[in-house]
Amino acid sequence: MPLYFFRIRNGRYSGCADQASEFADRDSAWKEMTNVCADMAAGIARKLQENSEWHMELLDETKEPVFRIRIVSETLD
Repeated sequence: MPLYFFRIRNGRYSGCADQASEFADRDSAWKEMTNVCADMAAGIARKLQENSEWHMELLDETKEPVFRIRIVSETLD
């Protein structure tokens, strides 16, 4: 089964999991990523600064991005 890594970026902070997660296929990996992100979303939104970006990526075995979910805040004035 393929191995995947989660990476989170928030402003200048970027962290990648040391331990790989194993999923049967890309669809299973996507489903897990969306579930994890959904569990974290309320906490992220409460701490998000103006004009900033948070994102979670799912990386393949070579640590190349496969999927990305972004939460962006923008001031529109």
